[in-house]
Amino acid sequence: MQIDPRGPRFAAAITTVVLIAVLLTGSGALLAAQALVFALGALGGLRRSPYGWLYRTLVRPRLAPPAETEDERPPRFAQGVGLVFALVGVLGFLTGAAWLGLLATGFALAAAFLNAAFGYCLGCEMYLLVRRAQGRVDLTA
Repeated sequence: MQIDPRGPRFAAAITTVVLIAVLLTGSGALLAAQALVFALGALGGLRRSPYGWLYRTLVRPRLAPPAETEDERPPRFAQGVGLVFALVGVLGFLTGAAWLGLLATGFALAAAFLNAAFGYCLGCEMYLLVRRAQGRVDLTA
């Protein structure tokens, strides 16, 4: 499935704000909510993500059509990577290892910020590396 590449970047901007709030407050509950957002995007597809819905409903109607589209699989994989970091962070907060929660949140924040600010998706690049290593990437898609 092809998607508007501005959608994941918009989602990364919201994620960046949420993760900054987690670092400032040390809120495991807020990180758990972000983990749910990551899970919906990774498992259900970007259309099922609340941030994707916000983009499609509030932002995209005000923009010109995208100059090009991209494959949904790399950003969806990136949501899965974010989910792993968020779950590790939630586990840290729940077990009293706040340092682990903050560290995992910091890593997720770095990746989200790179995407939001510069359009560089670390999880997407990881997806492409994994696929190339498997010898199954279709570079024409």
